[in-house]
Amino acid sequence: MTLTVLIAPSGFKESLSVDDVSQAIAEGVRSAMPDATILSAPMVDGGEGTTAALIHATGGQMHKTSVTGPVGDPVASFWGVMGGDGPKTAVIEMAAAAGLSLVPRDRRDPTLTTSRGVGELILRALDHGVQRILIGCGDSGINDGGAGMARALGARLLDKRGRELPAGGGALEHLARIDISGLDPRLARVQIDAAVNWHNMLLGPKGVARVFGPQKGATPRQVRQLERGLETYAAAILAATGINVGAAQGAGASGGLGAGLIAFANATLHPRFDIMLQYLEFDRLLARADLVITAEGSLDGQSPYGKVPCEVARRAEAQGIPTIALAGTIGKGARETFDHGISAFASIVKRPCSLEEAIAKGDKLLRRAAEDAMRMMQVGQRLALR
Repeated sequence: MTLTVLIAPSGFKESLSVDDVSQAIAEGVRSAMPDATILSAPMVDGGEGTTAALIHATGGQMHKTSVTGPVGDPVASFWGVMGGDGPKTAVIEMAAAAGLSLVPRDRRDPTLTTSRGVGELILRALDHGVQRILIGCGDSGINDGGAGMARALGARLLDKRGRELPAGGGALEHLARIDISGLDPRLARVQIDAAVNWHNMLLGPKGVARVFGPQKGATPRQVRQLERGLETYAAAILAATGINVGAAQGAGASGGLGAGLIAFANATLHPRFDIMLQYLEFDRLLARADLVITAEGSLDGQSPYGKVPCEVARRAEAQGIPTIALAGTIGKGARETFDHGISAFASIVKRPCSLEEAIAKGDKLLRRAAEDAMRMMQVGQRLALR
């Protein structure tokens, strides 16, 4: 039997782009099954690679620029204008201005990092005369609730003495008042849609500081500090705008950037795959597939909540198509993914090694894991014929 295999992975943060992951898996599949038909649908979820993917899909144009990076230094960045009919639409990925990959490992302190550069990208798009802005939220290195972005757009965040707060989520616990009188008036005349992880909440037991703060370098004490700050921030937003971001679905996306987008950019938040799949070819290619292979850096108990592997697998399962997931690490709760469409999963790391080594050899590890998975498939095929 000749298989048609659809490869639909995410990128591996700080290691491989989504296109690199797709290519490595394809090479592994071909090593085991040279006659297999391989289809590729690299999946972007609002994080790194989103702008390039949507510009490529629509025949648009990229724009390079420089903005304030997450640690306050200038960084080379970019945004794009999508092609096609309809309103002139800019596409921005927040990771291009405030992504974790832009934060040096020895400076990973989410109490200090800022989303200011995201606001600067929005201003670049407004200067270009766009009618709509699509913002992808993912792969963030910040936990400031979009406060830095708000400042870039003209808001003022003040302490009880009327002084501007320092940058970073750690300062938000000292916030007394937000002055929105200086917000750029063009924000009211443009449609802003943000693609977010719909499951990410700003506050509470599953709030963004508790769930993702440690991944960005926060200590337990800093997690509590960030939580207090975001609670204070949400109350100040409610007082200034009448918007209750603390209860808004998706407000915790990208270190709370979702909350800032709602409050200061007049944005509408959307489940990210509802938007991304409008521009990607996944559904068309899925109809031709016998097997799906997806991949992400980590597979764990968070994967069913808006991550690429389970979003892909749910759609494949609805069509009766099995899905294999490959991951850099298999974490706690990974078996829960069996209830969300994943048929089988495997780690690409087969022996103990450092994170640095795994990152450096990511493409080789993926190729070998994909080949191993397909050879196991061949064993099953041979048994089925007995």
